[in-house]
Formats: sequence, structure tokens, C-alpha cells
Amino acid sequence: MFFDINDLNNMHIDVLKEIGNIGAGNAATALAKMLGRKVDMEVPKVRIVEFKDVSDILGGAEMIVVGILLKVYGNIKGNILFILQIDAAHILVNMLLGKPLESKDDFNEIEISALKEIGNILTGSYISALSGLTGLDIKPSVPNLAIDMAGAIISVPAIEFGKIGDNVLYIETEFKEGSNRVIGDFFLIPDIESYEIMLRALGVLG
Repeated sequence: MFFDINDLNNMHIDVLKEIGNIGAGNAATALAKMLGRKVDMEVPKVRIVEFKDVSDILGGAEMIVVGILLKVYGNIKGNILFILQIDAAHILVNMLLGKPLESKDDFNEIEISALKEIGNILTGSYISALSGLTGLDIKPSVPNLAIDMAGAIISVPAIEFGKIGDNVLYIETEFKEGSNRVIGDFFLIPDIESYEIMLRALGVLG
């Protein structure tokens, strides 16, 4: 039977939320270790959204954001997109490099490299949660980083949407360090077959 992501019910969503909770917890722990600071997190918001709405979620197609895009291979296939607003990216990089938090100069090569590492660690945290809960072998590619308009960044995985679904798993996570708040938007964009494989591995499909 062909699986339609629009048929996901509340039980499926609850299981996907668990992936979000564990992934965000892993990410907060990894971020704290990387920054050498205590990092807390709010309970992540997890939902299935239509791909066409992603730009609006990020503040509009012309909003300049930092995007980290990677592919996943192994038992499931698809894309992962992790988005940080520019201000949030500056805060994280400034913390990591010991710069004044209010510094908002254009990112230099060292800061771009730091952003890639932050993105790598955060996306790896979600992949680890997904792999741990499903028992599936999930291999990430080397991440690509872009600082561009949201519409341009999401057009990369959008090209593949002729042959896969129109919906993505969206996890919004708010990290807190003292009075600083950083929101990261995580989008899991597996192909339709991979959604079914994931849900079967989690025991919610027969």
C-alpha cells in the first residue's frame, strides 16, 4: 500500500515529537559542551508542515538566513535543512569565539567555519536521535552552508519535490544561555518511502 504522509495521525505525530525532544536535548548538550556554557532548551515545537509554507515560517522568502543543508543516506534518504536567523547565528559564533555578543560584522572565514561546525553538531544530534529511536542506519553527508534569502536556500531541496511529498517534519527548538535566546529551525525532508520506513521502525505502522 502506498503511504501518504497526509494520513499521519496523532500517534504518528507523537512519535515524531519524541524524535524532536530527544534530538533537541542532544543538541542542547552538544552545544553546551562546544560553547563551554550551560545551555537550556524549551520543549521543541514539532509539526508536519507543507513545504510551500517553509519560507513563511522563516519570516518570508526574502529574509536573509543562515542555512545548513545536508543529505542523508543509508536506510532512509532525503535532506536535512537547519536554519538560523542571522542574529542567532551571530550570538552562537560570538559565544564560541569569545567575541562581544553584540558584534554583528559580516561573517569572516573563521566564523563561517565555526557556523559549519555548529550546524554539523546540531544536525548530528537530531540524526543520532532518529537513528537511536528507529535502529536505522542513517548516514549524513558533509553539510553545505549558505547565507542567503530563505527562498533561495529552500529552493535546493525543493527541486527534488517533484518525486517526493509536499510535507516536511519541522522541529523548532529554542536554546537558552543566560538571557540569550537562540531559535533553530530543523526540517527533515525524507522521501515518501523513507517516512514509511521510519514509522515502521518506530512501530507505528504495521
